[in-house]
Amino acid sequence: MKDFKELKVWQKAHVLAPGIYGETKKFPKEEIYGLTSQMRRASVSIGANIAEGCGRRSDGEFVGFLQIARGSASELEQHLLLARDLEIMSDHQHKILESQVLEVQRMMSSLVNSIEETSGRRTKGRVEQSG
Repeated sequence: MKDFKELKVWQKAHVLAPGIYGETKKFPKEEIYGLTSQMRRASVSIGANIAEGCGRRSDGEFVGFLQIARGSASELEQHLLLARDLEIMSDHQHKILESQVLEVQRMMSSLVNSIEETSGRRTKGRVEQSG
């Protein structure tokens, strides 16, 4: 696997996490163990799972970690909606962060599809050669 820091999807996820930290600093103090903590954890989890998957031995394992990262991105998307609906985040800031999350989700989906297509071609090639 290549260095995770070279992956554009990891780079986008890495920019997203500090953005979430910055926005949640503005949240009410009573949310520190609630929504603030959950949003920060989910945002960090996206990049961490991409990095961990990149360090695994097989494409299948990498895809599994990308799927976990996509789950964390979906969780973060839900938390952003809740923060907006509770009016502890402005609609404008919600739109900015949501667009970043959606971009990361699309990039992860594309990467998973690319890996699966490449792995499928390799498997077909081996089967055809051995027959």
